[in-house]
Amino acid sequence: MLDRPSTVTSLLRDIHDVGTDPVRGGYSRPVFSNAELDLRTWFTSEAAARGLDVETDRNGIMWAWLDVPSGERTDAVVTGSHLDSVPGGGAFDGPLGVASALAAVDLLRGRGHQPQRPLAIAVFPEEEGSRFGLACLGSGIMTGVVDVARALDLTDQEGDTLAGVVGRNGLNPNRLGPDREAIGRIGAFVELHVEQGRGLVDLAQPVAIGSSIIGHGRWRFTVTGQGNHAGTTLMSDRRDPMTVAARIVLAAQDTARSTPSARATVGRIAPVPGGTNVIASSVDVWLDVRHPDDEVARALVRTITDEAHGSAAREGCSVAIREESFSPTAHFDQSLQRRIARVLPDAPILDTGAGHDAGVLAPFVPTAMLFVRNPSGISHSPEEHVEPVDSEVGAEALADVLADLTDRPDTAGSTTSAQVRLFRARRSRS
Repeated sequence: MLDRPSTVTSLLRDIHDVGTDPVRGGYSRPVFSNAELDLRTWFTSEAAARGLDVETDRNGIMWAWLDVPSGERTDAVVTGSHLDSVPGGGAFDGPLGVASALAAVDLLRGRGHQPQRPLAIAVFPEEEGSRFGLACLGSGIMTGVVDVARALDLTDQEGDTLAGVVGRNGLNPNRLGPDREAIGRIGAFVELHVEQGRGLVDLAQPVAIGSSIIGHGRWRFTVTGQGNHAGTTLMSDRRDPMTVAARIVLAAQDTARSTPSARATVGRIAPVPGGTNVIASSVDVWLDVRHPDDEVARALVRTITDEAHGSAAREGCSVAIREESFSPTAHFDQSLQRRIARVLPDAPILDTGAGHDAGVLAPFVPTAMLFVRNPSGISHSPEEHVEPVDSEVGAEALADVLADLTDRPDTAGSTTSAQVRLFRARRSRS
């Protein structure tokens, strides 16, 4: 056991040098990279130092259990987040939730709190989708939201499949898939996360309660033209897919700007062959679209798709579009939200445009989120920030919520809820 409790600041300081990116700045910690594996080892060590029982399930999700005297692991209160990052990401997206969970356990013990329900910290792999292109992959496979056969065939930029990578990291790819037992143990899930916007800055509050995650999806546009020499091919003779790609970028920006509450981004473009003096033969363009109304989000994509087809026709190219993921707007459990609001009466209620594992779990178990103020208002960037005082306030708030939820059972956090029964029935039919 620890000699003294840790602060969130001290825990994050311990991993400050893990996965630093000298080219992009910030951190690059893709799932099952050396950096992410080092963070898994760090978490295991910190959890074990607190006497928590750590296990890694068949989908690569880590669980650290603070058991009740009966030893039963049902109707558990679960918190946690992820440790992987986007390329060149900030220090807080993911690790803040994990470090805060560890600090909250210390705070509960310091208060002499004796949980009446099991408490666990969960760490979900590949939340960002930075290696295999599909966000919330671990929670998606566990819940059955992501088809496991499709997932195993996903490849990273080096051409390695998910099946091969998990196999080299101690998991059996044939055992990945929906896990009713893991879901059935969760009575309530509360994820703490750095806020990825300016809501709390503008409200001058350190902590907020999440209400929903707006619908979002990712689409891959493959534009095919004619590869050729950049110096000898006249402009009139070109079938340049990069021109079409550029117009897709502009269409995304213009369409989103003309639609209230919409967000559309092209964050990645991959030309083939990618030479400076070569007209590309094809270009892959990844589009991210988000809107609180799922139908509006899809309408945005249709508008951008129409522009892509029109531009391709004018340039003598062709374009194919593939939906890689779509997550409808996720609303967190209102009963659980009200209960947390009683514990944290000063915390405002905010929605978010960022995806989280909590959103994937929301249709299956009572789920909630806490957001901690980010004074920069910037995320997925080295400029992401949390002041030390706010990180400790966040851990205190999480400890207060966990103390309340583990103090007694509640209909908002019971595995006998209709949501979990629906999940079990759905999986038993599959």
